[in-house]
Amino acid sequence: MQMVKKIFIALFIAWFGLLLFMPKQEIYYMLEKELEKKEIKINEKSMEEGLFSLTLKQASVYVKGIPIATIEELRFFTMLFYTKVELETLLLDDSLKAMAPQQTDKATLSHSLITPLSASIHAEGSFGGIEGNIDLKERKLHLDFNETKEIEMIRSQLKKDEKGWYYETSF
Repeated sequence: MQMVKKIFIALFIAWFGLLLFMPKQEIYYMLEKELEKKEIKINEKSMEEGLFSLTLKQASVYVKGIPIATIEELRFFTMLFYTKVELETLLLDDSLKAMAPQQTDKATLSHSLITPLSASIHAEGSFGGIEGNIDLKERKLHLDFNETKEIEMIRSQLKKDEKGWYYETSF
């Protein structure tokens, strides 16, 4: 019994040490390099590294050199077996307001090793509320619009069922 206890303590210390000393900024820069291959660039004004998180402040998103959005705060949080990305106040560029809702107040993407082939999405903004999931195995995205406010510009891309409006696509 003592041996099992020592093994669990050693595993906990190794897990905590890995999280504590994980090079969060370097992992973010690797993500930036991967996005750059798709001509997507994120330009942040400041970066704060926490114990289990990395926070970007005042991030601007560019696609092929064209400004697409600004994000007030983008927070990456991980415990290795659970990862969450939170976004606060995303504003789309004025040139895109005819194509999509312009403001997202809060959005959360979470992934857990309990369900490794799925990630969940929750968002609130000028469009209302969204709950959804990403099926990584089937490569499908499904978003349910719980509250619908300003969705006229994307209504043609939505489908309706007995629960309400939803969006579905493959990637």
